[in-house]
Amino acid sequence: MSRDIRTEILELVKEFYQEQKVQQFIPGKTTIPFAGRIYDEDEIVKLVDSSLDFWLTTGRYAEEFEAKFAQIMHQRYCMLVNSGSSANLIAVSALFSPLLKSQRIQPGDEIITVAAGFPTTVTPIIQNGAVPVFVDVDLNTYNINASLIEQAITSKTKAIVLAHTLGNPFDIDTVKAICKQHNLFLVEDCCDAVGSTYNGKMVGTFGDIATTSFYPAHHITMGEGGSVLTSNPILKRIATSLRDWGRDCYCDPGCDNTCGRRFKGQYGDLPVGYDHKYVYSHLGYNLKVTDMQAAVGVAQLKKLAGFVQARKDNFNKLKSGLTRFQEFLSLPQATPKSDPSWFGFPFTVKVNPFFKRNDLANYLEDHKILTRQLFAGNMTRQPAFKDVNYRVASSLDVTDQIMSNTIFIGVYPGIDQQKMDYILDVFAEFFKIKTGI
Repeated sequence: MSRDIRTEILELVKEFYQEQKVQQFIPGKTTIPFAGRIYDEDEIVKLVDSSLDFWLTTGRYAEEFEAKFAQIMHQRYCMLVNSGSSANLIAVSALFSPLLKSQRIQPGDEIITVAAGFPTTVTPIIQNGAVPVFVDVDLNTYNINASLIEQAITSKTKAIVLAHTLGNPFDIDTVKAICKQHNLFLVEDCCDAVGSTYNGKMVGTFGDIATTSFYPAHHITMGEGGSVLTSNPILKRIATSLRDWGRDCYCDPGCDNTCGRRFKGQYGDLPVGYDHKYVYSHLGYNLKVTDMQAAVGVAQLKKLAGFVQARKDNFNKLKSGLTRFQEFLSLPQATPKSDPSWFGFPFTVKVNPFFKRNDLANYLEDHKILTRQLFAGNMTRQPAFKDVNYRVASSLDVTDQIMSNTIFIGVYPGIDQQKMDYILDVFAEFFKIKTGI
């Protein structure tokens, strides 16, 4: 009987979704966001199905998502967490684990990264007591200028932590070669880059550990959420421990004695036979998702390939349509060997006598086309970094240029041809008004 009731509920959920009115696009009236969630009845049905289980922590949907997403990302392991920022915290913190023995990073060691990005790529470095070393970026790709990395390395350098900026892979060949030569860890922040490839391989597979985000603005969503990816079993064990309170035990929630040695071990200075479920090998957190979030993610996975293609198509339409304004705009370039799954369309306003970055941004916003800065611009100029111990390896001239002159607009799948035509028309109107083109 309960199965019949559940089926009836889920059928009614489908009907509820199908009766929702689709908002009509009205040029100049309807907002075109830079990103947004795209879903149908499948996400809502799975969400309600999970809620009817009332299993409020990770469960069957989380297990399904982790297995499928690991396969999509060409990794052995996927650990779901509650945000991309938490994923970065776990990925970086894992490199400080005593389980890595002589390889572990120590407080005071240095980690190379960039200041032109999102803060929570960098803050885990600081929170673990290491020193971020900032290297300048390339204006065309918005990624690290790989030719500057070698001069940033010292005897204290232990890792490189980089995001694939707005989905555009960084110069992986050069970065990987440097990591190999100097025996450095590599963390790939793929929060904006799910589906991007480099030399035919999925990003996230080149480093020791990688991260993704499932915030509503990203390529797929479960509301809040993220993941840590690796094919290294030691790093998988560490990451799982950090996510699950720091405990040494690997039993799933609600399960006991999976290893068969629950009361038989001796750990640290604890008594022999101390309950393994309450042995803590790391200073951890509780960063798990709920199964309801994971249920939404499972439905989103079916749409991922289509989402990725739509982002690529929209990027290409924007670049083609804006090419005629290159006298005034530096347009983005994909890194050689890469096929980005773009998060947004960045561009930099060149110095000219007619207008500045904010003039264009305000015009777009006034016409309901939302814009965003390239995240923190230059992190070293942010209030939160005022008293932080960091090192600048070289000048951050390009980073400052991006901070002052760069914005991005959306390419997400919700931008259809009608909206795309409107966006390009608004750009054309702006340039005609300001420059006479």
